[in-house]
Amino acid sequence: MQLKQAITVVGCHAEGEVGRVITGGVLPPPGATLFEKKQYLEREGDGLRKFLLYEPRGGAFVHANLIVPPTRPEADAGFIIMEATDYPPMSGSNSICVATVLLETGMIPMQEPETKLTLETPGGLVNVVATCRDGRCERVSVENVPSFVSLLDGTIELPDLGEIGVDIAYGGAFFAIVDAAALGFSLIPEEARTLVEVGERIKSAVVAKYPVRHPENADINTVTFTQFAAPIETASNGVRSGRNAVVISPGKIDRSPCGTGTSARMAVLHARGQLASQAAFNSYSPIGSEFQCEIAGETMVGDVPAIRPQISGRAWITGLHHYGLDPTDPFPEGYTLSDTWYRTLC
Repeated sequence: MQLKQAITVVGCHAEGEVGRVITGGVLPPPGATLFEKKQYLEREGDGLRKFLLYEPRGGAFVHANLIVPPTRPEADAGFIIMEATDYPPMSGSNSICVATVLLETGMIPMQEPETKLTLETPGGLVNVVATCRDGRCERVSVENVPSFVSLLDGTIELPDLGEIGVDIAYGGAFFAIVDAAALGFSLIPEEARTLVEVGERIKSAVVAKYPVRHPENADINTVTFTQFAAPIETASNGVRSGRNAVVISPGKIDRSPCGTGTSARMAVLHARGQLASQAAFNSYSPIGSEFQCEIAGETMVGDVPAIRPQISGRAWITGLHHYGLDPTDPFPEGYTLSDTWYRTLC
């Protein structure tokens, strides 16, 4: 069989969230920075994302990461994140997948017991420490991009739900954070479909009412996700923890505790005086997976106070894939249906 296109992908998931890693068959897109390369794919090369994420090769649960040479000398590698509807500047679970794949496949030499590396994302540089033993990554710790609050104590109105309180914070993308308990949610797997339906409505209302913009990059300028946050709990050793459910458009729940979402939530907790610098915070997903987190320090993003969040989790390689495109295939960019995608995408 003669293929029009052939792409090599390493399957991986971080604490349940699928983050496949493209390792061959795709040339780096043009652009002087990782953000410009991301924009090129969005505007000129979006067929790659659809080819890998849409059916029949992907699904609503799939993310993919394109490995590219870094544009900054201090970085060891770069990657561009592709999700069902967009290209987020940063992703915690995807960065853990990328680091694991780079090291376990030998693309970057592994050092035991720790490997330190710097990854370049469209949202900025992230420092990574991987705990390694017997040729594999046992845990990956990522210092995320600086995270900050854009709005505290906002409100939106939804028919049949009334007034809903909302905070907005950036953790690598902008999140609308709402109180799960106030909306009657316990954040269990059985609620996933309803969380998606309500979360998409909340996001639309927040986007319409509250414009946002990153202080240092005007092209990052909309709320991308809704995060349902359960009440904070404090263990006997003083470590605080909380469950969350992040809705990823067009309609799925993040299976991991969402690294960027947890970063945004920690920024809100810090701004409210509920989580101090150097304090640990354990974040849990609806399926019970965990990120061990902390505020590594404080910084500024432009003139906005911010935190330096650190996210630690595990990832596992699930397989090696060679995806191809037969020139006679009538669906070169795949397809979506609302039975599993919540709403059909173009």
